[in-house]
Amino acid sequence: MFPITETAIIVGVAIMTGGWIINSYMRMKMGYPLENSWGKAIYPKHDGEAVERVKLLSQENAQLRAELGSMKDRLANVERIVTDSGYHLTHEIDRLRESKTDKDVN
Repeated sequence: MFPITETAIIVGVAIMTGGWIINSYMRMKMGYPLENSWGKAIYPKHDGEAVERVKLLSQENAQLRAELGSMKDRLANVERIVTDSGYHLTHEIDRLRESKTDKDVN
């Protein structure tokens, strides 16, 4: 085995420290909050723009939920109409009329 010298230890610590500095710099540059050793944000961003975006997204979410609710109601009505026995009877009569006119043409 190779003996570990003091120089190798110093170089290793320097490389790890440099990597940590570069990682922190890249995270700050990309807008990510810095984290402690437990993964929790040290200085989370609380700017007005983020709060405004959350409000807008919440409003959009509420609108989409309301639209989804109305679409479910409409779909339930269409399902009720289609499963109605009168609809099936009318559909059968129309199908028989079409088959009768097809036979008359031939």
